[in-house]
Amino acid sequence: MTRKISLHAVALAAALCASSAMAQSSVTIYGIIDTGVVYTTNANANGNSVFKMPSLTGSFPSRIGFKGTEDLGGGLQAMFVLESGFAPDTGAMGQGGRLFGRQSYVGLKNSWGQLMLGRQVNMTYLSQLKTDVMGPNLFAIGSIDAYLPNARSDNAIGYLGNFSGFTVGATYSFGRDAAGPAGPAATNCPGEVAGNSKACRQVTALLGYDGKGWGMTSSYDILYGNTGASNGMTSSDNTDQRVTLNGYFMLGDVKIGGGVVDRRTRAAANTNTDSDLYYLGVSYPLSVALVLDAQVSRLDVKNSPNDVTLSVARLTYNLSKRTAVYGSLGYIKNGGTSSVALDAGGTVGAGKNQLGVMTGIRHTF
Repeated sequence: MTRKISLHAVALAAALCASSAMAQSSVTIYGIIDTGVVYTTNANANGNSVFKMPSLTGSFPSRIGFKGTEDLGGGLQAMFVLESGFAPDTGAMGQGGRLFGRQSYVGLKNSWGQLMLGRQVNMTYLSQLKTDVMGPNLFAIGSIDAYLPNARSDNAIGYLGNFSGFTVGATYSFGRDAAGPAGPAATNCPGEVAGNSKACRQVTALLGYDGKGWGMTSSYDILYGNTGASNGMTSSDNTDQRVTLNGYFMLGDVKIGGGVVDRRTRAAANTNTDSDLYYLGVSYPLSVALVLDAQVSRLDVKNSPNDVTLSVARLTYNLSKRTAVYGSLGYIKNGGTSSVALDAGGTVGAGKNQLGVMTGIRHTF
């Protein structure tokens, strides 16, 4: 009899502990599936057009993710995020074939902010979340600078805190890109090299403020090269630096957002490039379900005729809180011998302008 009571007591205690653990922890599965069909002109040097289903994105990149927290007491929580990108047209994994290429980190958070270790979006990515009204749309500023909507860092320590409207953050990466020269912003620079404290390192920082109906952010981002890295970044003395200033304000339900990205590259063989990327956009809700977004952006390459101007409009109809259909129209003008494609990951003949139309569907879960 005593043995049975003890077994029942142990079972009850285990059940209570499990119930308590369940109450203090949470895990969420979430995702986006977004794809469509796109038509672009001048997709090659002969001026031919192309119909296709894009892999990189429609209006948002497709992904599946897992995130969770555990209450550790005293206001302290453990946290994690595992997020995998994929191409819905083929089912292939994104971000150079990484299992969790969008984000993969663990950390701690409390009222003083959150500390994260692993692959994570960095401060350049976060600086434009509220000001770039087109976001990672297939036709957007990511077509001009593929790094901007894909600004992530491997092997990174990150901090992010919010204090009375102010946001501060920073990341430090020991090796910013370990997946090889695949993916929209990969440069084959895994770093963590003995005897070279700069090889493939990256530092990003952010300072922002959000008031009533307006906000501003500024970010700093510098990455270092190493032997074998692409884009001419073949030495740890080579650098690619971006400084951004971004802002938005609200006129009722209408958002107007814009900013500038100042970029300086110091690559191999003294290949130095200075440029400014300007963007200005508006998001206008025509009704509860219908939203019109429009944006103009321009890349000004210093001492070069290879400037680029991109104009985009997008109309989104929300069928429900989770499902939307959309259409997007874009036009890009390439100066000089520039060959920046209208669609992220697409192609265009050198010096040719390009017109594109896209329609698609997005579902979130």
